[in-house]
Amino acid sequence: MASRPRWARGPRVRGPIPGPRARAIIERDERVMSPSYTRSEPVVAQEGWGCYVKDVDGNVFLDMSSGMFVLNYGYSNPRLIRAAREQLERLTHFAGTDFYYESQVELAERLTRITPGSFPKRVYLANSGAEAVEAALKCVRWHTRRPRIISFLGAFHGRTYGAMSLSSSNVLHHRYFFPLVPGVSFMPYPYCYRCLFKQSYPGCDFLCVEFIREYLKRVIPPEEVAGIIIEPIQGNSGYIIPPPEYLPMLRELCDEHGWMLIADEIQTGLGRSGKMFAVEHWGVVPEIVCVAKALSGGIAPIGATIASSKVMDWEPGAHASTFGGNLVACAAAIEGLKLLEEERLVERARKLGERSLSYLREMEEEIPIVGEVRGKGLMLAVEFVKEKGNKKDGTKERDMVIQATLKRGAIFFRGGRSSLRIAPPLIISEEELEKGLTILREAVEEVAKKC
Repeated sequence: MASRPRWARGPRVRGPIPGPRARAIIERDERVMSPSYTRSEPVVAQEGWGCYVKDVDGNVFLDMSSGMFVLNYGYSNPRLIRAAREQLERLTHFAGTDFYYESQVELAERLTRITPGSFPKRVYLANSGAEAVEAALKCVRWHTRRPRIISFLGAFHGRTYGAMSLSSSNVLHHRYFFPLVPGVSFMPYPYCYRCLFKQSYPGCDFLCVEFIREYLKRVIPPEEVAGIIIEPIQGNSGYIIPPPEYLPMLRELCDEHGWMLIADEIQTGLGRSGKMFAVEHWGVVPEIVCVAKALSGGIAPIGATIASSKVMDWEPGAHASTFGGNLVACAAAIEGLKLLEEERLVERARKLGERSLSYLREMEEEIPIVGEVRGKGLMLAVEFVKEKGNKKDGTKERDMVIQATLKRGAIFFRGGRSSLRIAPPLIISEEELEKGLTILREAVEEVAKKC
């Protein structure tokens, strides 16, 4: 779909959500699909283009969440579709774990060039973000021969067993699944707006880092730790951004004890934060970077674990995947990386993000239920409160805002206990971005009057 269809000219809600066709499909879904899916809103998609998605009843939504942070290049990007179609017509599948094909090599070469660090690197290709994290966990254990790993409160790395064991954003992800993968220790993430130590930045003496050092003296021998895994900006918890000194301090800890630093860039990577990778905001170079979500632009499942060649030194057969790095996903990912560079989307995300953050800060100053706004690039969040003074979670207020934006024809995504995430496609026009933010402000003002 090379040209913009007539329906994708702006948000348009024609009736109730869900409409009659959507309700019928949702009823069928409830009879046969796993109830474990976290269905947030009753939108039943039929067609997408650019930043817009149309449902089965003809309602058109401006998607300010990029299809759950996957569609950096927008819906139905013609270049990615063309690349996938050409690959499908040529060869649909070949066992890349046992044989070879060039697109895997080309994608790996491109990923090693754009990830931080000038050292030689290797790439493991998987099917998802969770699989990329699983590979990173196995890799650091194999390389160091050490059993322990440090993760963080509020982290989300996936729902497979290893990735789930590294996560702590919601207790339901662990409920009834014990025993988990052993050897994981959770440290406080620097969530300065809601500091666990009741401190204020600056002037907090970084008690969150001192806690790790104290933990090493009392609980876990540092020589048993293989590495640290961290989201440079916590995603599921509501785009929590650490203070500028924090990641460099973690890097120092890793260097001090011989630990590997794993950056989970599954949601933050590939330009989303206004840098190619979010760790670059703080000049930190990890041994391993995990990417997925936006890598193939939603064309086909793919994830990647990019590591220093010295670290990814495991033996043949130690880890592999039948479909990881499949031909169609590789073709789309390669074209997406070309698009990212040629259209200067990383710089575009930075500029649009700065403008958006300024707009959101006006809301923070003027509307009482807005506790904090934060973000980097097109990775922005609004945290809601009952009232600014006590910072009590505004979960109800946040959910009411989500519903109000949906009725106006825009999709936003929840984050943490009371935050709303804003992450539109990187190809969004200035006019569309302004429209989405205006819808959000109107919804927030409406809810503020009711509360």
